Amino acid sequence: MTFQLQIKNLRGVIGKMKVLVIGSGGREHAIVWKLAQSSHVTELFCAPGNGGISSLATCVPIKVLDKEGIFNFAVANKIDMVMVAPDDPLADGLVDYLQAGGIRAFGPTKAAAEIESSKVYSKGLMKKYGIPTADYMIFTDSASAIDYLGRKQQTYPAVIKADGLALGKGVVIALDFDEAKNAVISMMEDKLFGASGSKIVIEEYMTGPEVTVLAFTDGITIVPMASSQDHKRAYDNDMGPNTGGMGAFSPSRLYTDAVAAVCMYKVYIPTIRALAEEGRTFKGVIYFGLMLTKDGPRVIEYNARFGDPETQAILPRLKTDLYEIFDSIIDERLDEIDFEWSDESACCVVLASGGYPVKYQTGYEISGIPEAEATGATVFHAGTKMVDGKYFTNGGRVLGVTSLAPKLDGRDGAIDRAYKSCNKIFWNDMHFRKDIGLK
Repeated sequence: MTFQLQIKNLRGVIGKMKVLVIGSGGREHAIVWKLAQSSHVTELFCAPGNGGISSLATCVPIKVLDKEGIFNFAVANKIDMVMVAPDDPLADGLVDYLQAGGIRAFGPTKAAAEIESSKVYSKGLMKKYGIPTADYMIFTDSASAIDYLGRKQQTYPAVIKADGLALGKGVVIALDFDEAKNAVISMMEDKLFGASGSKIVIEEYMTGPEVTVLAFTDGITIVPMASSQDHKRAYDNDMGPNTGGMGAFSPSRLYTDAVAAVCMYKVYIPTIRALAEEGRTFKGVIYFGLMLTKDGPRVIEYNARFGDPETQAILPRLKTDLYEIFDSIIDERLDEIDFEWSDESACCVVLASGGYPVKYQTGYEISGIPEAEATGATVFHAGTKMVDGKYFTNGGRVLGVTSLAPKLDGRDGAIDRAYKSCNKIFWNDMHFRKDIGLK
């Protein structure tokens, strides 16, 4: 222990690091923004980045799945740490690839990340180790799935999930047999999500409020972050299609100390132990999507990385140096970190292109970002590009406007501040939900 502490103190003196963050969304902007505050980080790069990230880091035009390109850039530029943020490169084994080449990389290995990249695997893991979740069945052909659904018409709604990654949209809550059948056909026969729908999971429909808890873990120690709740549906009152997320707030009003204690001993610790037991030690950020049912907390899903837009609501509340956390996780010494969180509440409202997540136009000039930031908000860029010093829309989810306040609700609370800041921003056909934080 003495030796480890000496190393830690030495790094605090001479640890001037170059960091490369992989990704291009609002989550990555929040990570870069927080890393830029570290006394250890002297240079930041982001591949490929976006318009807003370019004000904090050097953006490099390398795709997130270009393992060789990322590795070569890291070597040529003497990068000290590569932080892999999105799900696709984690599932593709980018961390394994970089580590095999001697590059210090943050994030779970391909095997550990399978808790997100395969619903079939994650459900099997939970069943084997007694981690509470919804009852389920797995299907590899549409005929068997449709036959099963036809025999359970009295127990709708039913939840149908594509096995693999689907940009957060591979879940259908079917209210009747016809809707369920159509979901199966679109996933398995029409290949709506490509190979991700070659297998599907059909789950029982759970009821209760949803809570998201992200946690740092080095595979031995697990440290939950501040709780949050997100909003997946495109329109107010949880209507419309599922999206990647239209907003989030932190903390959850429902995640009490008592609930947290139950989750720690029935979900968080058992999950990390299960992965280690399976030879898939998880080192990075793990996302627990939870439902607080009448029978207690149950796992809806795992993610193998920071959530989006939850990260944009959570990281502004973190006071501890993020680089030090990442560094300790890689070295399996997370237990040495003293975590400190702001008592303030946070609300992030996502500003999207009209028509998202289906069909939308890009290329519109964005105005009002400086005015929004002048109110005290932090504007995280998700789908933007900069041309001649001006920002333009370049995606479905464009910006995340985050405000902090001593309270969440009421006049001058975090929600109220966030919406006042949103009203400073404009582009043609801009869309955002008006009820973030109100459910």
